[in-house]
Amino acid sequence: MKPKQEQFELLTFYHFVDIPESEVEDVCAEHLQFCSDIWLRGRIYIGTEGISSTVSGNLWQCKSYRMYLESTPYFKNIADIESKATLVSGHQFPKLTVKVRNEIVVLGEKVTEAEVKKYKKELTPEEFKKILDEGKTDDYIILDMRNDYEYRLGHFKGAIPASTVNFREVPQLLERYREKAQGKKIIWYCTGGIRCEKAAVLANKAGLEDVYAIEGGVVKYVNTYNDGNWLGNLYTFDDRVSTFVGDDCTHTTIGSCLHSDKLTDHCDNCRYTACNARLIVDLSEHKKHMWFCSQECFDKAMTTLLIKDVDWDSLKMNNEKWIMKNWGRLLSYKELRSMIKAGKMDFAEAHKIVSTHLKKKLWETTFRHLESQKEGVIQMD
Repeated sequence: MKPKQEQFELLTFYHFVDIPESEVEDVCAEHLQFCSDIWLRGRIYIGTEGISSTVSGNLWQCKSYRMYLESTPYFKNIADIESKATLVSGHQFPKLTVKVRNEIVVLGEKVTEAEVKKYKKELTPEEFKKILDEGKTDDYIILDMRNDYEYRLGHFKGAIPASTVNFREVPQLLERYREKAQGKKIIWYCTGGIRCEKAAVLANKAGLEDVYAIEGGVVKYVNTYNDGNWLGNLYTFDDRVSTFVGDDCTHTTIGSCLHSDKLTDHCDNCRYTACNARLIVDLSEHKKHMWFCSQECFDKAMTTLLIKDVDWDSLKMNNEKWIMKNWGRLLSYKELRSMIKAGKMDFAEAHKIVSTHLKKKLWETTFRHLESQKEGVIQMD
């Protein structure tokens, strides 16, 4: 009989609560100590606005963390901590980070607990589902406030990209929508809800009424309903990256491969480290293009040798005789750069190795895109 596999959980939550400036450092240090002691992993930000936390651990670790939160003066009764919890296959982060932040989500302006209670406007997942199910989206403008690659990977039915990369652009964004709205209510959403809740508070505080966030963001909705109202996969800021939503009956793939237009749920990065663009790309096509997004990135990577290592392609697979003859062992791209830096290899020699290897791999491949596909703004129709 196989041993029972240990279950893990991912917790993602935030909580707006006033923490005195004089106590923030101590609260953070205590939090770090406890989470380190129980071997949690993830990212936790604490500031005078409250806490934003995304962590993974086994069921015992996550239960202990919940109990710890309830024992503290500032983090009791956190909303949605249960409904946004997700079972995962193991730890979803390589390490634990607990830091003090001026804002727990950066929008350029702090909010207080009282302001959140007074100005926030939210729709529950149930209320939002009713709007989608009854086809009443014409009464609303539904804005996806996430990055363009996140929108292209997956989004709610009827949602349009907000055409903004930085949340500091929200005031200008709302002005753009004033005329378009013509009395319609604006609903906006993001992954876990924190950015949109705070942005909605700031918008309504500034007198821009009828701006609503979705309570708990996308995570709470898809954890509550498996109804097909979410299209595609959900981009998550952990090791899962592209997370399947729904099941065989409700899931719809909408991602379009950068290189071929094949439908795909896969999301990955450009291999040229100075680009590192997030890409919606079919895995086989990505591999065919050696994980570069464009001709520009390939050319620059060849020139600079700033190429990320991947397990299926390293220099130990090619030029083996040359490398073994000259250095007595096999090399990865990172090792090659280290040897150049240490003066153990001439750059021209290293460039020859890489150039020969990659050109051989790509000799029959052409790039659809000439320039880097690093994220820009999605243009609205």
